[in-house]
Amino acid sequence: MTETLFTPFTAGAIEMANRVVMAPLTRNRADDDTGEVGELHVDYYRQRAGAGLIVSEATQISPQGKGYIATPGIHSDGQVAAWRRVTDAVHAAGGRIVVQLWHVGRISHVDLQPGGAAPVSSSARPAGVKTFTREGFVETSAPRALEQGDIAGIVADYAHAAACAKKAGFDGVEIHAANGYLIEQFLKDGCNDRGDAYGGSAENRARFLYEVVEAVLSVWEPGRVGIRLSPFSPANGISESDPMALYVPVIERLNGHGLSYLHMVEGATGGERYGEYDALRALWHGPYMGNNGYDRALAEERLASGAVDMVAFGRPFIANPDLVERLRADAPLAEGDRKTWYGGGAEGYTDYPALEKA
Repeated sequence: MTETLFTPFTAGAIEMANRVVMAPLTRNRADDDTGEVGELHVDYYRQRAGAGLIVSEATQISPQGKGYIATPGIHSDGQVAAWRRVTDAVHAAGGRIVVQLWHVGRISHVDLQPGGAAPVSSSARPAGVKTFTREGFVETSAPRALEQGDIAGIVADYAHAAACAKKAGFDGVEIHAANGYLIEQFLKDGCNDRGDAYGGSAENRARFLYEVVEAVLSVWEPGRVGIRLSPFSPANGISESDPMALYVPVIERLNGHGLSYLHMVEGATGGERYGEYDALRALWHGPYMGNNGYDRALAEERLASGAVDMVAFGRPFIANPDLVERLRADAPLAEGDRKTWYGGGAEGYTDYPALEKA
């Protein structure tokens, strides 16, 4: 049988009813003080449980990991209990959900950091981009370069957040190592100018990533741990002079862990598809999730060729809670209202109708 978007698939230990994945989407609707999700989130994720797998919105591993107003965490008892209502709802609707573990690094502002401290990064280089605070969109604050002795504490935060995710009932976790956030701030030479064991060579720059992966694997079985990479993307002001020299050995080493999947941003995040992502995909031994600019036709074409095993759709899930059924019927997709993407209440979040009601 020809594999299509609508055939079942097993990614590691995660059994999926279809190959449509809901990509992580930051929507800025958590409680800004506690980092807890609420009843709106329960409805939002339940509505989208027809996806073979939901990857939650990026969720910070610690108070220091926060970079935008009203984003959720997965490091406190209250956050665990709040997320449990979401995972229970998704499971009751027949879905699967993993949480994306996030530390933003330098993509933050002193107003969002505990005690008004400077954000942290691999180096003290400012990002030169904006973030979202109570004052609106503002320039990110200049970061502090992490001392080598600080790094083990952040690795431990990843393990703690992974344990919290297990308590919250998630089916697994995705390590966010893409889009210019902390792990990528170590990986890419356009940010990392360290002179110690975490800087310089590609191998040294990947050391933090490997330590995070091993910390998460101390909590979860490999078949329930995915990872997201964006080798060619300039997201959040970051660059890499030789992506293949960096990511070929990264992929080869990650192969040894037997992870649930590799989630690859193919090209520029939310932009043009470019770069040698298919060459990297060819090196990967496990399930592969393609992301960036997919529509139904491209998804089916790349599934049929074996280029992907699963396809992550992001923005289409905002206005199409029943996206899988719309794709199956080759029906028109609703357009989301950009004004309600970030922040607010139910409007533009849980009030988009399913196809039969539209």
